[in-house]
Amino acid sequence: MTSTTTCCKGKPVTEEDVQLKASVRKAYAEVAVKNSAGKAVGIQSSCCGAPKEVDIEYCKKFLGYTDDDMKTMVDGANMGLGCGNPTAIAELKEGQVVLDLGSGGGFDCFLAAKKVGKTGTVIGVDMTPEMLHKARLNARKGGYTNVSFRLGEIEHLPVADNTVDAIISNCVINLATDKAQVIREAARVLRRGGRLAISDIVATSPLPEEIKQDLELYNGCMAGATPVGELKEALENAGFTNISIQVNEESRQFIEKWSHIDRGVQNYVASAIIEAAKM
Repeated sequence: MTSTTTCCKGKPVTEEDVQLKASVRKAYAEVAVKNSAGKAVGIQSSCCGAPKEVDIEYCKKFLGYTDDDMKTMVDGANMGLGCGNPTAIAELKEGQVVLDLGSGGGFDCFLAAKKVGKTGTVIGVDMTPEMLHKARLNARKGGYTNVSFRLGEIEHLPVADNTVDAIISNCVINLATDKAQVIREAARVLRRGGRLAISDIVATSPLPEEIKQDLELYNGCMAGATPVGELKEALENAGFTNISIQVNEESRQFIEKWSHIDRGVQNYVASAIIEAAKM
């Protein structure tokens, strides 16, 4: 029987949760360090690997970024991680406060910063110190004075209640061990009328046990995918309305390449655009 630890919020924390989180942190720390050193790491076409040079066409065709997004970005911010472009659906406006869950090297934060302007603010939260270090250096290089990065877990956000206008996230919530708690935290920090605009991997069919138990596939944003129905229920339970979960069937083409072992994961998971509002 798996041992548990009582937590102040959310479901009890199991030993498995602790191990999963440590594994994810280690995997993305390696991505940050090696990418900063100009080295490829992991399965380069996957969500938890990074090539020496980002595939621009891949980012445009499958993730939805524009030429302008790619050409005007500070070097080192875009590592090719992600499964979509949340800033494209967030409808951000000047002066807003934006929160990015799992901000990585800061790419989506910097795109959001351009949309909210000098009167707006962007906060990135990441649990990996190496990623935070990289993001802060990128912010300095790019002159992004309205962007800050905080160390923290997205299940327990270092952000005050009712202070955020929009939340974005790119292929990160699937890595959390308590997805419902992440959604509750999002509702807590959003102001009334605030929006959730997320790109993430979701399960469209029940995952086989061999996939769910594969640590590499978990770190690779696949084995931890939440079933669409469960995700919708978690959003409703947290008080969100106008919920929309649009599965991108075309994403199965690149997900098929995310593992070096052919497990047919693309038959069970896909990327999705997830939108909701706090009323």
